[in-house]
Amino acid sequence: MPAEPFGTTADGRSVSRHTLSRGSLRVAVIEYGAAVTAIEVPDRAGHPANVVLGLGTLAGYETVSPSFGAIVGRYANRIAGGHFSLDGHGYRLPVNEAPNTLHGGPENFGRRLWRAEFSDAARLVLVRRSPDGEEGFPGNLDVRVTYSLPEDGVLRVDYAAVTDRPTILNLTNHSYFNLAGEGTGSVLDQLVQVEADAFAPTDPTQIPTGALLPVAGTPFDFRTPRALEARIRAGDPQLTYAKGYDHTFALRGAAGTLRPAASCVDPGSGRRLDVWTTQPALQLYSGNNLDGRLIGPSGRIYRSGDGVCFETQGFPDAPNQPGFPSAVLRPGETFAAATEFRFSVV
Repeated sequence: MPAEPFGTTADGRSVSRHTLSRGSLRVAVIEYGAAVTAIEVPDRAGHPANVVLGLGTLAGYETVSPSFGAIVGRYANRIAGGHFSLDGHGYRLPVNEAPNTLHGGPENFGRRLWRAEFSDAARLVLVRRSPDGEEGFPGNLDVRVTYSLPEDGVLRVDYAAVTDRPTILNLTNHSYFNLAGEGTGSVLDQLVQVEADAFAPTDPTQIPTGALLPVAGTPFDFRTPRALEARIRAGDPQLTYAKGYDHTFALRGAAGTLRPAASCVDPGSGRRLDVWTTQPALQLYSGNNLDGRLIGPSGRIYRSGDGVCFETQGFPDAPNQPGFPSAVLRPGETFAAATEFRFSVV
């Protein structure tokens, strides 16, 4: 399907929406924020529905979107105090979740216009240059994100980036899933599994302490399928800090290899999502900050727990956490990562 207009930005630039289709899977992506705005997949009876949250207008994505479907960066997740040091130089970033920087700052990649380098029925390549100093980060960074449908039921996201100065980088797609269908209400009864034996506890501002703790015996044990609601109200300080789940899990297996990361099943519709990734970690977020002020394309409001994010990524605050894998990208290196969202029914 050819690209279609999706509105004009506040500063007068045209934005297109691209629709990818293969078999029973349809995916819509806009050039603003490289954001996935819809993923249509069938339920066990064959009835399709959009299973990601979003907004009906470009203006919504520009002004109020909590990164719905977007590619966020330069640094997904949090950096403590909006500060990091690299090669003896200190860098200050804008603080947009006091006292920290979240997702690379208020004008992160999800708030930028990307350029479609290639588009056909089952593949879309979006590119942008993040200039030296953008949101405080060093180096000109050239980023390429490829959305593709390699087979029926599979949405693959490939990331690639190069820099001309040492910098830090952490990229993810920030889709909010509701396998019962966008706008149908809470996802907390959906069954989640995470392929991790340890998670990263945080301080009250949601910055990792630097430790990796076993999930065993905690509300963070998703080693077998469990409803999100089963222990989300447990009296654990970690859940209090985040108002639910918003935590990093250290995935099993070797980073750089495509392997299972998480799964989610909606018992009512039978839809199942399996997340595979090459990334080292996954942020599980239960949509805690949705507060009824946003209205989706369905015309229904979004409340806390109406979507769940499986953000495959590097570790938060890694530039300030010597025990975490490095997030540094240097000239001559290429950042490369991939994540697959595999849809089926049970």
